[in-house]
Amino acid sequence: MDYKLIEKLQTLLPLGYLYLIILGILRDGVFFYMLGVNFLKYSSIMDILISPIAELTSQPIILATVIILVLGIILYNNFLARNSHKTWVQKSMLYWSFYKKNPNATEQDLKLHIKKQVYFSVAFMIASFFLGGGVGTGISVKDKIKNNNLKIKHRITDDSGNQKDIYLIDSNSTYFFYVEKGSKIVTIVPVGSIKKIELINNKMFEEGSFSSLLTL
Repeated sequence: MDYKLIEKLQTLLPLGYLYLIILGILRDGVFFYMLGVNFLKYSSIMDILISPIAELTSQPIILATVIILVLGIILYNNFLARNSHKTWVQKSMLYWSFYKKNPNATEQDLKLHIKKQVYFSVAFMIASFFLGGGVGTGISVKDKIKNNNLKIKHRITDDSGNQKDIYLIDSNSTYFFYVEKGSKIVTIVPVGSIKKIELINNKMFEEGSFSSLLTL
């Protein structure tokens, strides 16, 4: 058993999850800022802690894409590390600058440098995914609200028995964030005030729709 690898994982996993939490906060902050909402005022510590996991698992295709990209980056860098002795690697644009800064570097130095690049590449890719997703989704939802072009998927019944068809923006352990059908106002209500929520436009039950397997 490789105890050094286990010790390394024990160090990296908490740091990696902390990084994901920070990215989750930034992603939600950017997304809700587009809608004029300070989401931190409406989020508990638990919401913040599970935010990155909730985002990654919100749609199967998102999780699968992230896993494939991460594995691809790791395998590609390992391939380069195994071939660090070859001229085409040493003279590539990626590592030419390394030799320029370190003219006395050996092949082993380049191999270690390539392996270190894995962490940077994975961190950059995940940051791009979270922040890009926050900006892109925020702009999309904002435009749909402004143009009254929301696809209504949910119906809620409040504790007074009143029913409303809504576009559910998001939810956490304490609040629902939604826009009523035909409205341009973002409404924030406590979870306890909602008696029932129904999914009235469920793609999973539409025949011949492959996309229904990917998105609710």
